[in-house]
This record gives sequence, structure tokens and C-alpha cells, in this order.
Amino acid sequence: MRKIIFVLLVFLAFAKGNSQILDPVKWTTKIEKKSETSFLLSFNGVIEKDWHMYSQFTPEGGPLPMEVIFKDQKGNYKLIGKAKEGKTTTAYNDVFEVNETFFVKNASIQQEISLINPKIKTIEVALNYQVCNQSCINLEKKFSFAIPTTSQTEIVPTQVDTVKNEVIDSKSVEKIKPEVAKSKEISTTSEAEPQKGLLSIFLAALLAGFTALLTPCVYPMIPMTVSFFTKQSKTKSQGKRNSIIFGMAIILIYIILGSVITALFGASALNEFSTGVTFNLIFFLLLVIFAISFLGAFEIMLPNSWANKVDKQADKGGIIGILFMALALAIVSFSCTGPFVGNILFASASVGGIGPIIGMLGFSSAFALPFVLFAFFPAWLQSLPQSGGWMNTVKVFLGFLELALAFKFLSNADLVLQMHLLEREVFLAIWIAIFGALAFYLFGKITLPHDSPIAHISVGRLLLGLVVLSFTIYMIPGLWGAPLKLINAFPPPMEYSESPLGFGNSGNNSSTAVLPDGAKLGPHQIVVFNDYEKGLAYAKTVNKPIMLDFTGFACVNCRKMENNVWSDQRILPILKKDIVLISLYVDDKRELPITEQFISKTTNEKIETIGDKWTDFMITKYKTNTQPLYVLTDLDGNSLNTITPTISYTSVEDYENWLKTGISKFKK
Repeated sequence: MRKIIFVLLVFLAFAKGNSQILDPVKWTTKIEKKSETSFLLSFNGVIEKDWHMYSQFTPEGGPLPMEVIFKDQKGNYKLIGKAKEGKTTTAYNDVFEVNETFFVKNASIQQEISLINPKIKTIEVALNYQVCNQSCINLEKKFSFAIPTTSQTEIVPTQVDTVKNEVIDSKSVEKIKPEVAKSKEISTTSEAEPQKGLLSIFLAALLAGFTALLTPCVYPMIPMTVSFFTKQSKTKSQGKRNSIIFGMAIILIYIILGSVITALFGASALNEFSTGVTFNLIFFLLLVIFAISFLGAFEIMLPNSWANKVDKQADKGGIIGILFMALALAIVSFSCTGPFVGNILFASASVGGIGPIIGMLGFSSAFALPFVLFAFFPAWLQSLPQSGGWMNTVKVFLGFLELALAFKFLSNADLVLQMHLLEREVFLAIWIAIFGALAFYLFGKITLPHDSPIAHISVGRLLLGLVVLSFTIYMIPGLWGAPLKLINAFPPPMEYSESPLGFGNSGNNSSTAVLPDGAKLGPHQIVVFNDYEKGLAYAKTVNKPIMLDFTGFACVNCRKMENNVWSDQRILPILKKDIVLISLYVDDKRELPITEQFISKTTNEKIETIGDKWTDFMITKYKTNTQPLYVLTDLDGNSLNTITPTISYTSVEDYENWLKTGISKFKK
């Protein structure tokens, strides 16, 4: 009896979960006349509980950002700036490895326009956006704004047409909040998530600040500066007070830098800029230049005239003099601190908001702390290691790290442009060379221009060299297709490689030497079709059931299912031998030939792209717009699983039972 009840509950769960066309955002709009030719268009959305909608400024490489599309714009009106957004949340997505930006509970977008054609009566706008909980939907809404003849605001009701229902992502907050992931429920909080991102930036910047203290440009300045406060001040209390002012001045200088960056570009624009190809290329070049400088080829310094002018002001004494002393330290140490500051500003820009200010606060707090502490406890200065060649070793070590990190930014640009110049094998080969050279340097086998002669290396340097050498050896199997989970956030993904099977492996074995027409090798070398008709034709020739995989290029849970469930040894043989896999990408934006475009009988909308076609197929046939979605069918397109015709994100055990049940029915 319990089994019967359980089966009924499972059936009801799937019937409820997979038989709905979802629309989680309700919209109202208004238009406000600001002048005779200027109008403000506002879109206000109420988002259902547990759902979130992606911003225009969520970066490339992750879920699809929102688009605000203005129709018939040319010759009729022009846009004044980019559409502005209300409060958003930013959080790291560990699947796509980007900081994504999204709305929770409410979405607010405003766009100012200026009329060119006084005869125009309406403004037609479409919002194309992605809204997600455990699965995601791509929706397009159309709006029509009537141009008001008075300054009175006109409100447009919420009833608008849904043009597209494309499921392109399956996203759970388990990648943002581990405690929520245990229950497999989504629960984004508009206040907690930015705090988490900002806290990470602050802690990383704090660590960078402490590291910067060990560089040759800064470390020798600590005892010199502290001695000035303790010996030149008339009393101990005055020396302590001056050191506190000095520390606060350092913090103020760097916070001003972060504030200026944020004010000049704005939080959203800075975030958008930081994810673009141009910025990644510029930052790649900057990091390479800084790395070469750290390795000893040359020194990067701000103009000496700046330091001289500041020094003159510092000589005046008093609070003003102390402020200029702090500025002088910032200028003189720039050749060592510049790369740290640049990296922090980049990372904090991708978080958005006051990220650059928080980043500079963390860096400067660590940077200023020793100058204050040692003024309060001057005896501690005696315990500091003496300046020497070890500081240059630290600088060179950081130079190697800068050089390795630079190629991550070049890889970002290459991935966006899809130029395949820096594929996975090439990236790993570069990193192996860099860290291999670093290991040889730490062992004393390579010396650089500013290194001091050494008769032997210290135990600490030997141990660090062994760690770097181990890491280098760890990366080598990646050339042959090893996943390298420790660094999976850095190299390009497995599919972005010279060979999906790994370097030096042609894949010409008995199972994959000859692929059927229209097929390719998919995840884990499974033969997969991306066209339904070709997959169906092949299934008929081999008399095997079909598994339809409604997926998306930007689908989080689809990738998790492929990585964690499909790869399981209970599942992989079934997918390779017992079924014909047809993966249909609902976010494929390639246009269909004109002769293949049609009007959907379900939505009454024009189907123009390949993704539209598979989305319409999914909605029409299976009455759902969520994904991932798996369906086992016979050669006539009938579902083989009676109780659970479709299945989505699930466990290995449930997936195995579902597969075996459908395949068993096909064989009868």
C-alpha cells in the first residue's frame, strides 16, 4: 500500500512540476512627459516568490542578460543613455564562473527618450529576459506606450503578450547559498547576497594588502616611518596620535581612489565594462607588463616630480604634513602596489555597487595596520626580519603569479569572441611552463636580475618549491583530458579544446571511429544528435528508443546532470549503448531558413530560430517550459514511461530506474 501511495505522489509531483507554462513576472508600465520632446518610460515588474530575473548587466559567459528592444526607433526617436535599473543583487555563479546580476521580488527599468518625429503616436518596446528558480525561462513581453499630450503620466496595464517561452537555464541557489542547496530550494535575498560578495572582496583585498607589505618597495619603509613618529614626536602620545592619523590617511587615499573609479563609471557601467572583451585584453596587457616588471626587467614608477612635490608638502609638519607623507608612501610604493590595486579594482568592479570602495578599504586597512601597531609597540620592530634578498624573491614569486593570471583575462576575451586561439590545451601548456619555471626559480636553478647570490636555499623556500612543482605536475594530465577540478575556474572548459577527447587522443576507436550522419560526440563521448529528424531516422535503423534532451547552452542543471549523473557508471553505458540521444537546444539563436519558419499553433507567434522551434516542440508536445527535460520515446514519438513521461534534475538512482523502465517497455 505504501508503494502505491508513493507512486501516486511521484506521479502528482511530476504532473504538477512538468505540465505548466510558467509566467512568474507581472508587469505594469508608465510614460511620463518631462518636456515637449522628452519622455521617461518605466517598467515595473513584480516577481513571484523564489524566482529571480537577470539584469542587462549580468556578464557574458553566464545566463542570458535582459534586453530592452525599441522598435521603429530610426527617424522617430532616440534613446538618452542606456536603460537604468533599480535595486539588483550580484552573486557568484560557480558553474559559469561569473558574477551574475539579477532582480529579486521587484524589477524596475527606466529609459528616457527624445522624440525626433513629432507625428509619432506610440513607442513599441519589447523586454527579452530570463527568470529563474530551480529552472529558468526566457520570456519576451511586448509593450506599447501612447505618447501623452500633457504632462500627466499614463499607466499601461499588465496584460501583455508572451512572445517567447524559451527555457535556457536551470539554476538553483545551491551555487550561492550552500545551506539552501540541501533542500534543493531557491531562496535569494536581495540584501544578504551583495553582502556576501562584498565580504569576499574585502577579505581578498585584506590579504592582498598584507602581501604587498612584503615587497621591496614597502617593507623597508615600515621601520623608517615608525621611527619618524616615535623619535620626532615630542611625546609618546603624540607619536601614537600621528601614527593613527598616518594610517587613516593611507586608508582615505585608497578609498578616494575607489570612490573616484565608481563615480566616473558608475556601478552598472563598471560591471558591464569589466566583463567586456576590450577590458579583458587591456588588463591582460597590463598584467603582463606588471609581471615583467616584478621579474626585474624594469621598474614602473610614477613621475619623480609627483613624489618631490608631495615630499615638500610633507616637510611642513602637522596633520597636513602627515597626510602628504601618506600620499608620498602611496606614490613611492606604486611600482609594487599597482598590480594589487589593479586586480582588486577589477574583481570589485565585477561585483558592482560600492565594490571598488570596499576593495580599497580592505587593501588599505591591511597596508596601514603595521604603521600604527609598531608605533604603539615599537619593541616589536626588533622582531621583524631584516630587509634582504628574500623581498625580491617575494616580488619575483608575485610576478610569476601575475603572468599566469594574465592569461585568464586573455582566455576570457578569446572565449567571448570564440576565436579558439587559446584553447584548453594551449592555456594549460602556458601555465605548466610558467609554474614549472617558478619551481626552478624557487630551487635556485634560475636567477633573475635583482636576485642576491645565495649559497643555499632556505627550508621554507624548498617547501614552497615542492608545492609549486607538485601543482605543475598535477596540471600535466589536463593535456590528455583530465578535469583538473582544483583549478576548474581558470582554464577554458573541456569542450573548448583542440580535441574533446584530450590532447593526443584522436578518439578513433571502434565505438566512435565512424559517426552517423548528423551526429557528433557529446559529453563523455556519447553519440548525440542535435536535429530531431536525423536522430529519429538513425534510431529507426538501429531500432533503439530515443531520449529527447531539452537543454540549453546556458543551462546550469543540465551541465550538472551531464557531469554528475550521466558520468555515473550505472548511467553512462545505458546512454552509449541502449538509446539514441537527441539534444535539442532551446536557446540556439541561429535563424531557421525562411522556408522553415512558421506560426506556432500553440502560441500564435512566429517561430524564427532553431531554439524557437525546439521550445515550441517542448511546449506543444509536453505542456511545459522548464528544463532540463528528458523524455524517452518509441520510434513513433510516444512516451515510454507511463507514470512519469518526463523527468528533470534528479538523482542517479531515480534517473537509472526511469531509463530502465522506459527501455524495458520498448523491448517488449
